Amino acid sequence: MALKIMIPKETLEGEKRVAMTPEVATRLVSQGYEVSVEASAGHYARHADEDYVEAGAAIVSDSLKAMGEADIVLKVQAPTIEEVSAMKEGACVVAFMQPYQNHDLVKACADKRLTAFSVELIPRTSRAQAMDALSSQATVAGYKAALMAANMTDRFLPMLTTAAGTIRPATVLVLGAGVAGLQAIATAKRLGAIVEAYDIRKAAGEQIRSLGAKFIELEIDAEAEGGYARELTEEEKAQEKELLNSHIAKADIVITTAQIPGRRAPLLMPTATVELMKPGSVLIDMAAETGGNCELTRAGESYDYNGITIFGPVNLPSTIAVHASEMYSKNLMNFLGLFSQEEGQLKIDWEDDILAGSVVTHEGEVKNQSVAEAMKGGQS
Repeated sequence: MALKIMIPKETLEGEKRVAMTPEVATRLVSQGYEVSVEASAGHYARHADEDYVEAGAAIVSDSLKAMGEADIVLKVQAPTIEEVSAMKEGACVVAFMQPYQNHDLVKACADKRLTAFSVELIPRTSRAQAMDALSSQATVAGYKAALMAANMTDRFLPMLTTAAGTIRPATVLVLGAGVAGLQAIATAKRLGAIVEAYDIRKAAGEQIRSLGAKFIELEIDAEAEGGYARELTEEEKAQEKELLNSHIAKADIVITTAQIPGRRAPLLMPTATVELMKPGSVLIDMAAETGGNCELTRAGESYDYNGITIFGPVNLPSTIAVHASEMYSKNLMNFLGLFSQEEGQLKIDWEDDILAGSVVTHEGEVKNQSVAEAMKGGQS
């Protein structure tokens, strides 16, 4: 008996991605899975229902009923409590679960005895690269942030030599050189800007320079386990502030990207720092959804602050739904490749570090220790 995979239409307002493309559906069907997709789930990612039918999937109109029959539910955004309630006991769900914030959802998954995997928790190792959805979607976000900044500034990004004289290129400063930051750097550089970048991890310097940008270097190495950055001490924060302020004051565009998984985004730009920026400059805060790197950021809003445009975009990957969905769908396909089927039952190897590291709930328990501790402490 084939295992059933179900793809519901995303319900979060503004979410245009879909968890599975027809191309991936074809491959999973060929592997023996039975795939069903809610009607119009791929609409905004430009995949018609007919494309899924041609791929071998079934189109369903009653999403909750289909979830109740599925062995595996694949989503982009975390399921709602109603969706969890509709799933059959013991089913598997994979999505951006946001477990550190969604404590009620985690509890609901445990109560329903779901095996819930959060793609944010997939270890960032060489072996896991092909299924690292956090990185694939950050690539999309970094690219779009740079384009938005170029569109919002009242300056050209490249140097132009014209009959009216030479136009100097704009200066773009990117704070944070993770996946999103590096993509923002690369995109701004392609657009012709002078690009500077800062990251508290010294190892990021080589990557920044390889993209043709200037690395602003501070004598601090704050790289932590998994390639993330640790939080700075108060003394280190003072050193960082002094170094960055001079560069921020000269920049035409500042793009901030610094985030810490499961915690509030670090504050890089208090009000006093923003006030150093030139009139007409643009600040794009990519950490708006987790509190913002800028004290003045309003998530989802763009506004003028003393002549400075401050924008805190949310869900940037959804704005490029076609390619974001393509990348995410392949991430999930590779993740499912770690599972095995045996007599119509899903088999999970808990010795696998990727599966063990990304599971949130299983057999009625919260299996991820850091999530369990956050829930006990009432952290968000």
